[in-house]
Amino acid sequence: MEIGIDSFAAFLPEMDNRSPAGAVQRMENLLAEIETADLVGLDSFGVGEHHRAEFLDASPAIILAAAAARTKNIRLNSAVTVLSAADPVRVFQDFATIDLITNGRAEIVAGRGSFAEAYPLFGFAREDYDALFAEKLGLLMQLNEETHVTWQGRFRPALTGQGVFPRPVQEKLPIWLGVGGTPGSFSRAGSLGLPLMIAIIGGSFERFRPLVDLYYAAGAQAGHSREDLKISIHAIGFVAETDNAARDAFYPGWERMFRKIGRERGFPPPSRAQFNALCGPDGAFLVGSPATVRDKVIAADATMGGISRITFQMSTAALETEQMQKSITLLGTEVAPAVRGIIRSEPD
Repeated sequence: MEIGIDSFAAFLPEMDNRSPAGAVQRMENLLAEIETADLVGLDSFGVGEHHRAEFLDASPAIILAAAAARTKNIRLNSAVTVLSAADPVRVFQDFATIDLITNGRAEIVAGRGSFAEAYPLFGFAREDYDALFAEKLGLLMQLNEETHVTWQGRFRPALTGQGVFPRPVQEKLPIWLGVGGTPGSFSRAGSLGLPLMIAIIGGSFERFRPLVDLYYAAGAQAGHSREDLKISIHAIGFVAETDNAARDAFYPGWERMFRKIGRERGFPPPSRAQFNALCGPDGAFLVGSPATVRDKVIAADATMGGISRITFQMSTAALETEQMQKSITLLGTEVAPAVRGIIRSEPD
């Protein structure tokens, strides 16, 4: 199992300096966190895409390119690229360029996004949410297969055999399909034979097992072997020396972020009791001591029938960089080796 981190470059108004200097420091801290993740042996680092004041990740490819020049081994990906509101040609070119900078460490996680701001910002209609994604995903996959593409669609001018350059170092860029809890998205990923990145930001891992089974069934029906289908879990997580220390450090930022989002979406305000339950044995939060987090990752792997990658979304807490660096170090030096050792020793 690969273990990594995803970041949304959180920049909360209540907790951060909103001046340009504050944004510069937050970005520098993020790049330092990616460097640390590389140094401690983690497998991947993803940067999301949002177009809101709470985040600094509107241009994840640029952040990843900066990180590419400062790392040596870690795989770098979007988490996710809001493909519905993007030009697939430009997305492919950006990540092929990152692949050249990293000598073959770039990946794309393509999704529709959990916020709607990108659609009017780039001139798209929110009601075309799924049609945009389906068309653009098809084009992105074709670009990954062919240098000279002939293509025609509804939302973008046609391509008539123009070459799309540069080409990546890898034979093809890995393209993961980022999904939430919509059954149709799981079926689409399986039918296309794409690896699946499942964002689980609450509830339990067990709730997603039927959807994972749906993914594998759709893949089998489309003729894809089980070996070609794999899943990644994106979950909220944070590691500290003890369970209480991890929860106490992570809760304030999580509460602020989800209280704000909840107000926008009409959800009840989050509570410490809710948070503690999500951190407990049956919850989907990977927040706790190295031993607790190790055990929850192993349990999630068993529940899902095998996970290829699990990534920790730590930046919701908007913690000071020292705490983030310590958590990343614990994840890379204690949790990841323990998880890999247990999985390797399990019988097939």
